[in-house]
Amino acid sequence: MNILPASNRLLRLLLSLGCLLALGACGFHLKAATPLPFHQIYTNIDLDSAFGARLERIVSANSPDTRFTRERSEADVYLHQISENQWLRQLSIDTEGRVEEYELNLDFTFELLDPAGHVLLAPTILHSTRELPYNDRIVQAKESEITRTFKDMRQSLIDQILRRLSAPDVQEAYENIAAQPVIQMPDDTIQQDNSAGELLMNPGRRGY
Repeated sequence: MNILPASNRLLRLLLSLGCLLALGACGFHLKAATPLPFHQIYTNIDLDSAFGARLERIVSANSPDTRFTRERSEADVYLHQISENQWLRQLSIDTEGRVEEYELNLDFTFELLDPAGHVLLAPTILHSTRELPYNDRIVQAKESEITRTFKDMRQSLIDQILRRLSAPDVQEAYENIAAQPVIQMPDDTIQQDNSAGELLMNPGRRGY
């Protein structure tokens, strides 16, 4: 087996680094989200929650000139969360009729508007699904696991939200706001449906 002297390994490392720097000077960049065309975002998503705080960090990291504002009047756009629905579906049942596995489902619906109600991104539904074994002999532990799984599912949607906000059609709509349809500006209410919790509290309800 041939082992390169330390000086040769260092030389190769320096050459590789030089190539990367040259590519950067020529305009090559690692694949990343396109910076957003707007600078101030107002949202009805709670920025003090784990989900909202991570959304704010991801947006800031990928679009350094874009910030969230707590005042709607200061915003260029309104990131409006319309609804969030989570529910369970039974995947398998044992011979005694007890649930062995659940399918967890999460729908997150949002839209993007300008302050006058021009639609920059029509209502968009993001969907996430996970499968989870279940044991009704340790209900409390499984309920906690389901809650944590739904939380992880919500966090996983953040990258999808950013990709939609930075999509070419949204940028084009923002550059041609006057040509976009107008709707009445919604309030900050979020429609929520937690059928998952209801099913766990009423295990006799089947067929979800």
